[in-house]
Amino acid sequence: MVISIMAVLLPLSVSAQPDSTTARKGFLHSYWQSLINGNVDRTREKKFDVTFGIAPTYTQEGSFGLGGTMTGLYRMDRSDSLTMPSNIILSASASLRGFYVVDAIGSNYFPDRKGRLVYNVRFSRKDLDFWGIRFSECASNQTGSYIRTQIKADADYIFELGKGISSGIGMRINYARASSISDPQYMEGQRPENFLAGINASLLYDTRDSHTNPSRGLYIILRGTLWPGFLSDSGRSYLSGGVTFSAYRPLWKGAVLAGDIYLYMNGKDCPWNLREEICGYPGRMRGYYAGRYIDSCQLCTQVELRQRLWQRLGAVVWGGAGTLFPSFAEFSWRDILPNYGLGLRFEYKNDINLRADIGFGKKAWGFSFGFSEAF
Repeated sequence: MVISIMAVLLPLSVSAQPDSTTARKGFLHSYWQSLINGNVDRTREKKFDVTFGIAPTYTQEGSFGLGGTMTGLYRMDRSDSLTMPSNIILSASASLRGFYVVDAIGSNYFPDRKGRLVYNVRFSRKDLDFWGIRFSECASNQTGSYIRTQIKADADYIFELGKGISSGIGMRINYARASSISDPQYMEGQRPENFLAGINASLLYDTRDSHTNPSRGLYIILRGTLWPGFLSDSGRSYLSGGVTFSAYRPLWKGAVLAGDIYLYMNGKDCPWNLREEICGYPGRMRGYYAGRYIDSCQLCTQVELRQRLWQRLGAVVWGGAGTLFPSFAEFSWRDILPNYGLGLRFEYKNDINLRADIGFGKKAWGFSFGFSEAF
């Protein structure tokens, strides 16, 4: 179960002021404007439209803590009225149990409207419950524990080939270290510390009207990664790849029906830190404890109804299912796990939603919190 609650949100727009009195008035004015008009696209008026948020947090894994975020929108060419604004989200949180998580997520759209740079960087240190690194073992083992320190970084340059069709090339980095393992047998003889770097290639078909809060269109991506042995500390090469299919359709005023299918596969003997997890991050199988189930491959699907309720407030309800497996030959319908839930949305920035969801699954439930839609 994962619980993440943003109890107090303080969005602040920063501006320079000549003296303390003026600064205080400017601060209050900016704060009020960020509450009332924070979702208005200001990227044609200013170089960088930024908002800050500070809030207490709570997770079952990490207990109480403090989190902060910076959300920014900008345009490399402010005279361009056709290209979506570039975005960046920086967030960090720390908890009483020693959890540290730092994220940097963003998309940079270049002025020629032919390419964009998409990146996702995460550093985390978490004291977690641990059940193993294979689905069958996770389902039967007693609860153990370990400390997982991990750095994951993805960066892809996506360039347009034709109408709605793009291709991408990029790099992936995955470093992880498991320490204080309560039962070393759960690692099944694997090294507790691994570093891998990979070369990534992708092919996309994308007709979404927004990349952060779509209301119509299709998104299909085929992705493959080569993890060459000379770029890892194991000396071995690995292959991984998969497909994501997402569709969005407006129903009635303020309502969108969204669907998603996700399949990703790694080799059966791949390192534990390359394996797929059912954990609710970034937005699949919400409500399950981080790493409750781990294995080489994942297949999951979900359908979500999104409804705008009033001005910048909205709500969602979803249902889905998913599972993990070592290889297609060992896939079993009996291992399918259910997932369903509901949540609230607040348009924090233009086309960027603050989301809070409560998800349910097999002997699992929990809250999750994030920016942008789950998919």
